[in-house]
Amino acid sequence: MLTLESHGWLATEPGVSLRPSPNFNDRPTGTTVSLLVLHNITLPPGRFGTPYIADLFLNQLDISADPWFVNVQGLKVSAHFVIDRLGHITQFVSCDDRAWHAGASSFEGREQCNDFSIGIELEGTDDRPFEDRQYERLAALTQCLRARYPLDAAAGHSEIAPGRKTDPGPCFDWLRFKALAQWPTPRDN
Repeated sequence: MLTLESHGWLATEPGVSLRPSPNFNDRPTGTTVSLLVLHNITLPPGRFGTPYIADLFLNQLDISADPWFVNVQGLKVSAHFVIDRLGHITQFVSCDDRAWHAGASSFEGREQCNDFSIGIELEGTDDRPFEDRQYERLAALTQCLRARYPLDAAAGHSEIAPGRKTDPGPCFDWLRFKALAQWPTPRDN
């Protein structure tokens, strides 16, 4: 069972790593964390199991390692969590802080989703199904986070940045995620 410590970091256990990113800042004073934002990511695009996602979030990406990396040269981004294809969770930013995952975004009339959200990246692409273990770990992480934060909505990056982003993509099974995470349906609220 995943445990979130008082400082917003997961307790370390098998299958969990902590790799603090410099790409974060304070949330605005008085902000309630109420939104979970789901993404997908691979670096380079379509390649799984590389160290490059972590390198990007830690500002250590070797641009010469792949020609595509010129597209992200100098980019300063992060997410709170990444769940790889095997279900390993790496945390990069405390949930109490603002990670830089959403960019220009809006949800239900509220701008700047980074201010009030937790960002989770799933190692994956728009056009390939996610792994069973990823759904299991995402559900466990979501339950852990909901025990601490009043998360009342989950959205894809595509929903908060339409026209600019497409992730987590059409292969992400929202019904499966919500069933595993025991996310209330609208009639349960």
